[in-house]
Amino acid sequence: MPSIKQVQITFDCASPERVGRFWCEVLGYVAVSPPEGFATWDDFNRSLPPEDRDAWFACSDPSGVGPRLYFQRVPEGKVAKNRVHLDVRAGTGLVGDERLATLEAECARLVALGAVKQRVLVADEENESCILMQDVEGNEFCLD
Repeated sequence: MPSIKQVQITFDCASPERVGRFWCEVLGYVAVSPPEGFATWDDFNRSLPPEDRDAWFACSDPSGVGPRLYFQRVPEGKVAKNRVHLDVRAGTGLVGDERLATLEAECARLVALGAVKQRVLVADEENESCILMQDVEGNEFCLD
């Protein structure tokens, strides 16, 4: 059996480009190029029937290290807690007050992009501090 070479993370959402552009800003990702034959995504979308426009958006890590993110429009809204979520690793290697200050600074940047700060989980005997957040459509993620 061949090994898996790549992973794509897919988000169900109401507004794929809006959610995708939020995550581009959070992670430093870039939108993938429009399909062959189209100079821009707007050109591509105009070529589709109205009901198919803005149905998806994808972005990738410009360094090629991180997974591709794919955002697809679905008719139903979010109704429960995510079973899978992203951990945005802004405080890797930091501990205590230095870690929490770094996380709070990144949290402020993300809130300015449209994220919502839910709560801070302060370090205990087993875990370092992290901040629970939501993206622009309410998908949970951890600022870790």
